[in-house]
Amino acid sequence: METGAVVDAKGTAGLAGAVASLTGLVDELTGALSGSSDAADNAHGVDSHDPLRDVAESCLDGLGIVARIEAATAAVKVRLLAEYSGAAAAMEAPAESASESSARDMSVVAEVACALTIGEGAASALLQDAHAITTSLPATLKAMEAGAVSWRHAQIMVDETSSLDAAAATALEAHFLDPEAPNAARGASAGELVPGRFRRKVRAWRERHHPESLTIRHVKSVADRRMEYSPDRDGMAWVSLYMAADKACAVWNRTSALARGLQGPEEPRTLTQLRADLAAKLLLGDTGDLAGPGPSLKADVLVTVPVCSLLGATDEPGDLDNYGPIPASMARKLVAEGANSFYRVLVDPRDGAPLELGRTSYRLPESLKRWLRMRDGKCTFPGCSNHSQDNEADHLTAWERGGSTGISNLGQLCPKHHRLKHRTGWRPGPASRNEPPGWTSPRGRQYNAEQPDRAPTLWPPGCLPEEASVLEALVVDYLAVS
Repeated sequence: METGAVVDAKGTAGLAGAVASLTGLVDELTGALSGSSDAADNAHGVDSHDPLRDVAESCLDGLGIVARIEAATAAVKVRLLAEYSGAAAAMEAPAESASESSARDMSVVAEVACALTIGEGAASALLQDAHAITTSLPATLKAMEAGAVSWRHAQIMVDETSSLDAAAATALEAHFLDPEAPNAARGASAGELVPGRFRRKVRAWRERHHPESLTIRHVKSVADRRMEYSPDRDGMAWVSLYMAADKACAVWNRTSALARGLQGPEEPRTLTQLRADLAAKLLLGDTGDLAGPGPSLKADVLVTVPVCSLLGATDEPGDLDNYGPIPASMARKLVAEGANSFYRVLVDPRDGAPLELGRTSYRLPESLKRWLRMRDGKCTFPGCSNHSQDNEADHLTAWERGGSTGISNLGQLCPKHHRLKHRTGWRPGPASRNEPPGWTSPRGRQYNAEQPDRAPTLWPPGCLPEEASVLEALVVDYLAVS
C-alpha cells in the first residue's frame, strides 16, 4: 500500500473545500424536497396547474441531486483516506525494514476497515484508489467534488490510468473531463454515461494513445492465452477463454448466428441459453444439425481501419465492432483475408470520419444498414450497450408522418427499446450523417447521445496534412483495386 508523506495546509484546505461542496449539494436537495412537499400540498386543494407533474419533477430533481451528493461524499471520503494515510505515516519514525513497513501498512488498512465496517481487502483497495486519485488524477477528484462524475467513474479512471505515465494520464483526464481540451470527447459527458459505457470509451481512448504500441502489447499478451474452469453453485460451472480479440469475436458471432438460426415459434430456449448449448456442442465435438431451419447464419462484423494504417504507413489501431481497438496487424489481416463476415470501413486521416464501406454489396438496404451500424455502434438509448448485431433500424420520424429512409432519419434500437419508443412517451431527437440521436423522456428531460469517440488518425512520417494530395492519390489507387 502506498501512503502520503505529510499532512499539509493545502490538503486540509482541499478537504474543507470538498466538505463545502457537499454541504451546498445537501442544501440544494433540501430545497428540492421542500418543493416536492409544497407540490404534494397543492395536490390536496391548493391551486396548481399540474400538482402531480410537479411532484414527479421534484422527485427526479431530488434523485439527480442525491447522485451528485453521493459523488461529493465519495470525494470527501477519498480526501479523508488520503489525509489519514499521510498523517499515520508522518507520526511514525522511518521503518527499519520491509517487514516493519508492511506491518504498518497492515495496521493502517485494519484501522480503516474497522472505521468503515468493511473487509480489509476492500479497505486496502479504497486506500490505493484514494492515493491514486489525490496524487495523479486532480481533474477526476474535482469532478467528483462537483458531483459531475460518480465514484464508479473515478474507479474506472484509476483502473485505466494505472499503467500510464503522468502525461498520458493527464491527457486522458482532459479528453473526458475538460470540454475545452483539444479534440475533447463529444456527445454525452462522462457523468452522463453509465459506468459500463464510460469504461468502454476510456479503454478505447487509452488503447489508441498508450505510450507503448498496441501491437507490441498484443504480442506480449498472446502468450497469456488460456482456458479457465471455475465450479459454481447449484451444479453449474464457468468455462472461460482468454484469447486474441479477432478469434474471440468470431467465436461469439458464429455462436450467436447459429443460435438465431434455431429461434422460432417452437423453440422454447432464449438466445442466451441457445448460445451456451451450442458452444458446449461445438466444444464437445457434436457437430450435427446445429443450425436447423432458419435464416442465414452469416454474422456481419465491421472492421474500422485508419487508411494510413491499412496502407502499412502507420501502426494505428483498428476497431472491431462490439470489441474496440485491435492491433493494426490484426485489422490488416482481417481485411486482407476477406473473411465473409468482416466488412472493411476506412476512415479519413484528417478527422477520423468514415470514408466508405467495403465494396462487397451495393444494395441500398444493406449498405445503409452498415452505415447506420458504423455511425451508432450500439443501441442509441441512454445507457444501453446492446451491440449492433441484435439491433433494429428505426425511422426517427415515422414514414407515415413524412419521415424519409435516409441516414439522418434512422437510429439503431435494440428490441426492448424499440418497443419502449412505440409504447411510451420516450422520443428520439434528431440525428445527422455522423451523429446518432439523443433522447427525450416522457417528463421532457433531454439525454445527450453517446457519440463514437473518433480521433484524427496518425499521419505517417513525411506525410504532413499539407501533403495530403499524395496520400489521397494512394487512397484512390487502393480503393480502385480493392
